[in-house]
Amino acid sequence: MASLKQIRYFLSVADLGSFTLAATALFVAQPALSRQIALLETELGFPLFTREARGVRLTAAGSVYRERVRSIEQMLAAAAEEGGQLASGEAGVLHLLHSSSIPATSLLPAIGKFLEACPRARIELDRVASETQIGELAAGRADLGIVRLPLLRRDPGVSFSELPAEGLWVTLPAQHPLAGRETLLLAELRDEFFVSAVHRERGGLARLVTDLCLRRGFVPKTARVISRKTSMLNLVAAGHGIAVIPERMTGMASDGLVYRALADDDAKACSALALPLQPGALARRFAAIMQQTFAATP
Repeated sequence: MASLKQIRYFLSVADLGSFTLAATALFVAQPALSRQIALLETELGFPLFTREARGVRLTAAGSVYRERVRSIEQMLAAAAEEGGQLASGEAGVLHLLHSSSIPATSLLPAIGKFLEACPRARIELDRVASETQIGELAAGRADLGIVRLPLLRRDPGVSFSELPAEGLWVTLPAQHPLAGRETLLLAELRDEFFVSAVHRERGGLARLVTDLCLRRGFVPKTARVISRKTSMLNLVAAGHGIAVIPERMTGMASDGLVYRALADDDAKACSALALPLQPGALARRFAAIMQQTFAATP
């Protein structure tokens, strides 16, 4: 089978019409170039050139061969370019996961900056529970995750980098007696029904809120209808109870809701970037942009 070197030599001779000119352009000795072309012709079983006094010209078979192998050279050049862009974090597909309590709308500024910085990159965005994200990252099925803390399970193959904390807010039905207040204290919610509940195998937002309530001496009352996803806001709007949420979720507008900040000093929610121990260039690029964007967001 023809080697890539032989193909490159052949195309140079074919384009320049001369062994002498091709040898000069390739920075090789003419006898070495002639030997490689002769070996290629032997391998193929037909002559590629007709030797003439002033140079060479392609045979009919050589012309067809040139058209076919030229695309190989172009494909190899394109592959090298794309590989280099992928290695430098300029191209490729980023498989990005996020928790439901970190809504996609809050990621859009970072996503926009990433796409601007990497015009040949794409993002596949999926909403996945924080604990599940860790398994996906460890198994190599995702590149980067944005998880809500605390986490009950971790994996030695996944590293974490905390993002700036955000305040906790309470969302209430618009007609709720507490809706007229500017701020609230968590202890004032002890008689309310919460439309979220702790999952026995997961950490995340519900566990954080429950722990904060326990510090104040009460267990959150569970509403008759609950959700661990952003649909909890619909349940609040429908009058099934209240929910304590991170500030970034307050941007998810819904009719019939009001949002009030919690004034407790410890009413903070934390999230983190989760990455494989050897993240790809795209993941590293996006993680850096996320850190900068979240740090700059009030």
